[in-house]
Amino acid sequence: MASVVLTLATVALAGCSFQSEEQIWEIAGPVFGTQYHINVVLTGDESRLENLGEGVDEVLEEVDASMSTWREDSELSRLNRLEDQTEWIELSAPLYEVLAGAAEVSSLTDGAFDVTIGPVVNLWGFGPEARPEQVPAEDALATRLEATGYEKLELRADPPAVRASRPQYIDLSAIAKGYAVDAVARYLESVGLESYLVEIGGEVRVNGRKPDGSAWRLAIEEPVSERRQINRVVALDHHAMATSGDYRNYYESEGRRYSHTIDPDTGEPIRHNLASVTVIAENAMRADALATGFNVMGYERAQALATRENIAAYFIVRREGGFESHHTPAFTSYLTQ
Repeated sequence: MASVVLTLATVALAGCSFQSEEQIWEIAGPVFGTQYHINVVLTGDESRLENLGEGVDEVLEEVDASMSTWREDSELSRLNRLEDQTEWIELSAPLYEVLAGAAEVSSLTDGAFDVTIGPVVNLWGFGPEARPEQVPAEDALATRLEATGYEKLELRADPPAVRASRPQYIDLSAIAKGYAVDAVARYLESVGLESYLVEIGGEVRVNGRKPDGSAWRLAIEEPVSERRQINRVVALDHHAMATSGDYRNYYESEGRRYSHTIDPDTGEPIRHNLASVTVIAENAMRADALATGFNVMGYERAQALATRENIAAYFIVRREGGFESHHTPAFTSYLTQ
């Protein structure tokens, strides 16, 4: 992966003259089946940019090697293969951090966010297993759903470990990208960069300001699959933002559309009128998980919870004839005119 990342970074910079004033430079490449884009503010220094590309790649490889369900050799895949998980299983610090963050959001959303839902996600064809030729049978769905439940996982902080009352298959796809964004942000700060934008598959974290002193401007998309259209724009000089919706990853069968977002209560793809939800939080891991949990809950429940907990959330709701947008009071200050 490193050679690809560095080639893309070098191509992006080719022909640019390196000057002493601060400018925005981009490093980009493939990761986790999607793309990452990183903008950093610094004076032109080709060797430093290449080193940054290598460092970012190392950070992302570590996350993938720990948390991927698509890699058989990942730490998470090895955990998922264990037939007996009732004894304490030691975890790396990053994997523990993500599982602890997931548990917090699961509790907050009353299980609407649940990393143990992986077997059901796979049954619907949105995981490493092949997409089914038909909608899952009720008995197969009930069997997998009965085995899940975030409350079946128990975490220990010191030393980091997990155990389960019965074997669990953990899927971190709705939180690991957010963690990866945070990991890259921490790396950039560790090498002295104070102004940056890190984006992986739509999850974003920013810090500082652009060279002209303005905040980073991020678009919230209209939740339509056939084109890309801006709904609103937010301005951030700190914090992270994540969006969850049903308009990108889905498939159709016998005239019905099935979203990749599964409701842990029913084991079925969500069917309500909340088209997308965007959350701004201190870090991308939390924003990522909250956006998914709120998307599962639907507008009314999620809006009430986010307002009560002072969470910055922006909802786009399907109505007859178009969309309606709503946001919590905590989101107001981030919206541009």
